[in-house]
Formats: sequence, structure tokens, C-alpha cells
Amino acid sequence: MIAIKETHFQLPGQTSFYKGKVRDVYTIENKFLVMVVTDRISAFDVVMPEPIPFKGQVLNQIAAKALKETEDIVPNWVIDVPDPSVTIGKICDPFKVEMVIRGYLAGHAWREYHAGRREVCGVALPEGLKENDRLPEPIITPTTKASVGHDEDISRSEIIRREIVSEKDYVKLEKYTKELFQRGSDISSKKGLILVDTKYEFGKYEGKIHLIDEIHTPDSSRFFYSETYDQLQSENQPQRQLSKEFVRKWLIDNGFQGKEDQAIPTMSSEIITSISERYIELYEHITGTLFQKHATGNPIDRVEINIIEALTRLK
Repeated sequence: MIAIKETHFQLPGQTSFYKGKVRDVYTIENKFLVMVVTDRISAFDVVMPEPIPFKGQVLNQIAAKALKETEDIVPNWVIDVPDPSVTIGKICDPFKVEMVIRGYLAGHAWREYHAGRREVCGVALPEGLKENDRLPEPIITPTTKASVGHDEDISRSEIIRREIVSEKDYVKLEKYTKELFQRGSDISSKKGLILVDTKYEFGKYEGKIHLIDEIHTPDSSRFFYSETYDQLQSENQPQRQLSKEFVRKWLIDNGFQGKEDQAIPTMSSEIITSISERYIELYEHITGTLFQKHATGNPIDRVEINIIEALTRLK
């Protein structure tokens, strides 16, 4: 299986290039953003050496569908999706926070709670909760958006005090975040899934707030299977979940949590294949359609051709 680990295009009208953790982003004539969602995978803010085949296609296609399903709540950055692994969109000025929202006590929030902390990002949590319990109501736990290294938890009051986001804009971000999470939860429920937690990123385009990046994908979200949730919770058993958390747990079990003195464990071909299959599994659950693997041959050549054709149309 050929994966898209990285790209090095010289596109018509290209004015800049940015390589993110998992995305290669090209700016065209300072007018369009071309986002190639590669098959790189990151955990604990560290990019793993080996790519995961079809992961980028899964993320890009889920996000495209989810952004279309929520455009009545808030406008988004998407202009065109010319390839399974590519989105072309508006250039927005991003807010320097990620809006994380949690409906259940899982992942990072559970690790904080288990360590004895009863407040996350300035939000108080009740006593007596166990891992994966549903919270009394969804809570917003923002993080700063780090270009390099780890994102950090931050409270609403600190965001406003430090003028990272104006209070007027932050109130809107909170409103959009809650509405998007409700929409995502409703759609997931119809597919037999629970949207446990997720994050949204926003920016401004011509002075108006837009939803940017990806939403409701296994990289930005955590899902449980709803049919087994109650039974597993009552038996204090781990939840069946579709998210990147299983990758994090595998890394932890193999002695890696992103700390400087830790070596990234080697991913065998079996592990890589199993991760790829989990991403495809989520795609089929959340979309309700069978995943179509891209054609044989070099996917990088296909991606470049589709981008150039799309840019020609858009110009």
C-alpha cells in the first residue's frame, strides 16, 4: 500500500508552503489555500515516522461531509474538494485557540481527573465520576494553538484577559462550538455512535468568523459505540471507541508519551495495517457508506494533477 507521507509540489501561482503535523498546505496567489491531508499520523504532538495508508483520504472525506452538514450553523473555509485527499479553501486569519468540547469524561480530561484535579480549563468537575461517564452537560476546555510543541490548556477568562480572542468574538466561538457539537452528536447518534469529545478551529475571512480545518474526524474527535455504552459503563469495562486514542494507548504501552527522553516505538506492518483499518472503519460508520480506496499507482501524482485542474477551474 502506497501512502502519502509528504508532498513537494510547485503549483501554478504558488506563493508559500507550510508543512504541518499531518497536512501540507500551499498558498496560491495569496487567494486560495490548498490543503493536502497526508497519511502522516501524530500523537502527543509528535509525528510518527511511518505513515498510515488511506488515513488522509479518510480524514479529508469525513471533514468535507461534516463541514457541508454544518454550513447552516457557521460558514466554513471550503471552496472545492478536488481529490479524496485535498481541500481547497479560503485563506482565513485563524484564532490562536482550539475550541475543545467534551460531553464525556475521557482522554486528557479523564487523565487530569484521575490525577486528582477537579477543574479543567477553569471548568469545575463534580466528584464521583469514573472514566467515560457522561458529564452533566458538555464543557468547553480550550487549548492554545501551538505552532511547535504541545498545545496547552487555557481558561476562558485567561483567553480574554490575555486578549488572545476578544470577549465579543469568544462568546460567538462558544455559541458555534456548542451548536456544532449538538449537530455532530445528533448525526453520530443516527449512525450508532456517540460523539464523546471534539475540537473546532475558527478564523476570520473578510471580517466574518468561519469554521476552518477539519471537523468530526478520528483525529479531532472521539467516538463510542452507543449500543454497548451503557453495559460496558455499568461493568466498569473499557468503551469500544473509534478515535486516535487507541494509537496513544499503544504508544503508552510501549513506553512513549512524547517526552524528550523517550524513543518512538517501531510500528510493525501489522500495527500500521490495523490502524489503517480502524480509520476506514470509522469512515464507514460515520458516513454510512463503503470506503472507496484510491486507485492503484502513485497517489501523489494523482493529487498533483487534480489540484492543478481544480486551480485552473477556480481561476
